[in-house]
Amino acid sequence: MKKQDYNATISVNATPKETYGKIAMVGDWWAKNFTGKALNENDTFKVRFGETFVDFKITEAIPGKKIVWYVTDCNLDWISDKKEWKDTKVVWEISAENNATQIKMTHVGLTPEVECYNDCELGWNGHVKGSLVKFLTENKGQPQ
Repeated sequence: MKKQDYNATISVNATPKETYGKIAMVGDWWAKNFTGKALNENDTFKVRFGETFVDFKITEAIPGKKIVWYVTDCNLDWISDKKEWKDTKVVWEISAENNATQIKMTHVGLTPEVECYNDCELGWNGHVKGSLVKFLTENKGQPQ
């Protein structure tokens, strides 16, 4: 049986269009140290947490429906394979469900076999299920 990529699904009372726009505001819910743009296809951005950084390129952007962040480079300084996220992708799928908006986030390539999985799962859970939800519902995220 194939191991599953990390995924999280959340539901919020916001429109798909609002949700899409706020996911792109990475500095307001994920990383205070954010540079670049994360809204349209071919946009590039970087998040940094001390010595750790991740560079992304938007490879697919369908406003209100889907956005794909492709990892072009990274330095995960706390694990032995510093480039473990390189060539992985974060896929955001947005849909209207029962008077709410459902967001399914999948980090393709982040599976239980990789070294950072446990730490990264905890991190993504906090950022997506905590800070992003708070940003989408209260307009106040908790970026690190």
